Amino acid sequence: MLVMGYMSGTSLDGVDVALVETDGERIEAFGASAMMAFSPGECAAIERATADALAWNGYGDTPASFAAAAQVIEGAHIRAGRAVIAQAGRAPDLIGFHGQTLLHRPERQITVQIGDPQVIADALDVSVVAQMRQDDLMAGGQGAPLVPAYHAALAERLGLAGPVAFLNVGGVANLTWISADGELIAFDTGPGNGLIDQVVQARGAGRYDDGGRFAAAGTVDAGVLADLLSHPHFRGEGPKSLDRYDFPLEWAAARSLEDAAATLTAFTAAAVALTAQALPSPPKVWIVCGGGSHNPTLMEALRDLLGDCRTANNVGLRGDFIEAEAMAFLAARSLRGLPLTFPGTTGTPRPLTGGTIWHPAKIVEVV
Repeated sequence: MLVMGYMSGTSLDGVDVALVETDGERIEAFGASAMMAFSPGECAAIERATADALAWNGYGDTPASFAAAAQVIEGAHIRAGRAVIAQAGRAPDLIGFHGQTLLHRPERQITVQIGDPQVIADALDVSVVAQMRQDDLMAGGQGAPLVPAYHAALAERLGLAGPVAFLNVGGVANLTWISADGELIAFDTGPGNGLIDQVVQARGAGRYDDGGRFAAAGTVDAGVLADLLSHPHFRGEGPKSLDRYDFPLEWAAARSLEDAAATLTAFTAAAVALTAQALPSPPKVWIVCGGGSHNPTLMEALRDLLGDCRTANNVGLRGDFIEAEAMAFLAARSLRGLPLTFPGTTGTPRPLTGGTIWHPAKIVEVV
């Protein structure tokens, strides 16, 4: 099938969309892709809803701002989808839709992703698979990471001999470890770019640390770093997931932007190295994708701690679209009833399929 996948992350840069030819087991080919940036007004609406979600925290009535933000998400996804369909010259057979995460509280079986799959299906006249994260959570998993099955398919396509690890550095960072015989272990390692983005935005210095230049000019605060690494997330074993807002940032106000960025960049890398100690054996190679792969300061820190780290782009993959491709891949698996998540990835009690399909509404005109 030709399947279109979407991802809009907590960095709020926009909507990623990508086409993949797949049967949900193998990747036959990569199709068109695009990133549809959010306007400042759209970002503001999503940021309001995110702030309200943190204050709400799953208790009481749903904040009214969620509906306005959902309309923003739906509109951006429709625009992005139409752009890629125009590039491809044909509509996909299926769509995998994730929605925009506002809140993730797996310990209480709460995860909030806004955006109505029916609106997407109707606008593009293509069936949409969604709610894959929610289904895993309701079955006893952490609801994250969702993409390890796709990472395994990429490793097979690249001919990489295990053990190999994929490290996605988005708002939160997560890894997938793939053994020589295909065993999967995955978990959120800790923060990705999210905390750095928050500090940069709070200082009015842009939306992110472009090229890692602020971190490169700063000095790591060893005391703060030690405090951050004492977070409960880094204790215990087993699948675990995070919200990007799970770590404190009050300390950053007393530091320069450069020192705060340097400390948080070191935290992202150190968190990966610390959590990777629980893996059965060290990966021979790390494939780094997501926005963090474009940050030379972070990549240098990762190489210092982990060894052979290569960006997804450097091994022939589309590093910025892997999560969107993964949603396409998972939608195909869902349609076929194949497992999406596993005990070693999200902690679900058994290999679990999931997702619900929304078909386009057929409007019949009566003359």
